[in-house]
Amino acid sequence: MDSMPVNWEALDTLIIDFAKSENLIEDSVTCTSSSSPSSSPSSSSYHQRLIIRQIRRSLEVGDIDAATDLLRVHAPFILDDHRFLFRLQKQKFIELLRRGTAEARDSAIDCLRTVLAPCALDAYPEAYEEFKHVLLAFIYDKDDPTSLVAPEWSERRRFDIAGLISSVLRAHMHAYDPLFSMTLRYLISIHKGFCFRERMSSPISDLTERLLLEERDPPATPQESLYEVPPFDEVDIQALAHAVELTRQGAIDSLRFAKGDLFQAFQNELCRVRLDVSMLDELVREYCIYRGIVDSGLASSSGVRTLSEPLKVDQPDPGYSSSRSCSLEVDCETNKHSDGESSISNAHMNNSPEINADVVGTPRTDVEIRYSCEPTGNRDDCSTSETHRPENSRVLQRHRSHGTGERSKRKRWRGRYDKHDYVPDVQQELTATTLAIGTNLLGGQQGLENHSTVDPIGNRENMYETVLAMKELASRGMAAEVVEEVNGIDPEFFVQNPVLLFQLKQVEFLKLVSLGDHSSALRVACSHLGPLAANDPSLLKALKETLLALLRPNEDALGKGLPLHALATSLQVAIGRWLGIEEPQLMKIMRATLHTHNEWFKIQMCKDRFEGLLKIDSLKEMNTPLLSNAVSKSNADTSTNGSSQVTVSSSGRMVDDGSSPTQMSSRDVVCDENAILKVMEFLALPRADAIHLLAQYNGNAETVIQQIFA
Repeated sequence: MDSMPVNWEALDTLIIDFAKSENLIEDSVTCTSSSSPSSSPSSSSYHQRLIIRQIRRSLEVGDIDAATDLLRVHAPFILDDHRFLFRLQKQKFIELLRRGTAEARDSAIDCLRTVLAPCALDAYPEAYEEFKHVLLAFIYDKDDPTSLVAPEWSERRRFDIAGLISSVLRAHMHAYDPLFSMTLRYLISIHKGFCFRERMSSPISDLTERLLLEERDPPATPQESLYEVPPFDEVDIQALAHAVELTRQGAIDSLRFAKGDLFQAFQNELCRVRLDVSMLDELVREYCIYRGIVDSGLASSSGVRTLSEPLKVDQPDPGYSSSRSCSLEVDCETNKHSDGESSISNAHMNNSPEINADVVGTPRTDVEIRYSCEPTGNRDDCSTSETHRPENSRVLQRHRSHGTGERSKRKRWRGRYDKHDYVPDVQQELTATTLAIGTNLLGGQQGLENHSTVDPIGNRENMYETVLAMKELASRGMAAEVVEEVNGIDPEFFVQNPVLLFQLKQVEFLKLVSLGDHSSALRVACSHLGPLAANDPSLLKALKETLLALLRPNEDALGKGLPLHALATSLQVAIGRWLGIEEPQLMKIMRATLHTHNEWFKIQMCKDRFEGLLKIDSLKEMNTPLLSNAVSKSNADTSTNGSSQVTVSSSGRMVDDGSSPTQMSSRDVVCDENAILKVMEFLALPRADAIHLLAQYNGNAETVIQQIFA
């Protein structure tokens, strides 16, 4: 799984879009201006998601009136629908009785008379029976062990109705989560299913178990008027059912609610899956710092913990189930400030959620606070010795101005804010932030073992910037400069990483050929490429293909789709590990989940209908004309090639007619798509098992069914 090649540039695009959509980052120029407000997302989808989050939180804490007020302003159609109104008022009745005061009891009786009883008459067929049953709450106390209405008293009901209302609002407002969030849910779900089916342990289970919660929001209720919709294509039904783990009837109901739109139904169902939002934000932030998208010198503005530790939450009530408490505290975790920010006034919820610039601390203060509380112990082994200090390098000195310009373009991490923010202890917050950075970015025990006793924080910061600078040089094809710089830091690096040296010398060779300097290019080939290929026969093919550039002197050999960005990332990961800078956890997750996505659809013997929507195809898309094998090889610690990124069927050839793929089985029997679906439906079998059965009976579905029931 570690050897899976990933298009990190495509992932960068998804990550930046996610961070902007969730208003997590802002430009450095913007945050230094006192006259301009904090950056706000351009899309109204963020404001809609914020409103849904506020409604959800109000329902989860039992404040039905606050949620109803928000619904009346932003989504009055919910209150016009008596099915939802009945559920809300029934929960309000319980919450009033829960207070235990005489005044609250009178208000509960008034709620029964004026709203709940009239709604019960026409909400839905079972509503009146539910109304009579909930009246027993007058007799049985919430702590009564013999209570006949214990489910009504359970605080779990808060989360059920909060999830239901959220599902309906999300679908009606089209306020879907950012694309990356949905992609990650989908890939992790497939990864967990694949590992369970193959009975194999997941190398990222410690992350996926905490990131992807087991529970889901309840599905949005289909409108009765949609039950007359003509039958849907069975291909769509099965694709949806298997993609998001629904029953066939559940997939039909979801398609009905989406009026037959497969992709809308898919997004509705995928957004029902719950994520630990706080952990996701920190994974994204860690990745952004590592990739140079976000300035590493600024402290986080969200509630930060080290990713190696489990999420710790303060449960508001011991009666909550663990998963339910986590789902509430996920939102509460995202409400913390740091960066020396002041309190944000709790304005009226109907106002814009933008935050004024006067409550945002200046970047200078942020940097000073971060450095003052940066831990200096336990990580000193990560810093380089005085002999190999990166700042003494002549190559870096020549490109210092360019690196400074690149750093000034980085974004500032803003964090997740909403109307319910509160201000924690700033010093404690920044200390936690610094510990997270030290653990995740500088937590490795590999690399140079020389210790520097002078300014260890500055050494680590410079070392990290050095790695980013070398990544930038490699991405621009400046291979000779990269080799010189790395050898200046530690001449032993390329001795332990000969494949990376070969790739860099490939780039240098092709660059010289493109400039017409064939003699220098041949010197590089003779001095480096030839000996390296002689020591590693797997590089011989790449060497031959590289030498073919000499036959095309008029072409730009370096510009013919050479994967410089992939090489730059491989170099960054390798040098970072060598110096003790661990790669982000998100990179490990993406490699593993994309690998299992490939393997899963090999087993299914079909193409993923949703990989284009979720940009999974672009994450696997690599331009690898010359460095293909070498780049794949250097992406992992071992010298194994990754899975194919194009082929999706393992045992047969896929014939695609543009809509429904038909398969060639391992026995060269053409299985019609309708036959596959018929066997799946009648025998309740997974797609792969249905195909294998059809292959045994020459693709005849009727014969398969007769033999099974005979």
